Amino acid sequence: MRISAMLAAIPAALLLATPAQANSVKPVPYWASISEPEARMRVGPNLDYPSNWIYRRRDLPVKVVKVLGNWRKIEDSSGVQGWMHVRLLSDTATAIVTGSITEMRERAGDDGKLLYRVQPGVVGRVKDCGSGWCALDVGGRKGFVRMASLWGAVE
Repeated sequence: MRISAMLAAIPAALLLATPAQANSVKPVPYWASISEPEARMRVGPNLDYPSNWIYRRRDLPVKVVKVLGNWRKIEDSSGVQGWMHVRLLSDTATAIVTGSITEMRERAGDDGKLLYRVQPGVVGRVKDCGSGWCALDVGGRKGFVRMASLWGAVE
């Protein structure tokens, strides 16, 4: 009898042990990034809905536009929207280079030494933004990129 009572308590305990991120809901819209090497976007907020897109790029920035339980309706840099489970997302501030090839400089400003030329589609982690520039870390290569050339957590 005791064993069945303990087994019955296990599912209840598992329900209470949800990630802190799932319980803390921010006002929408807000920025997030993909935290897994592969993440499925679905047409609805449930695993029963089909996937309409598979992302294979960790740190890709997304904008969360709606929250429904553990599901987030997201928008990517091309404007595609769909639903993703919260466990596939992170609060890590990232951005993607948009438009044309842009310059990464040693310091914020056009007078900073040119370090790299960065192609559209490059994703980096945003450290700080101000005065129209963002500090960006692209796989260990650090520098400053014009905020206007980025889409993501730069606001």
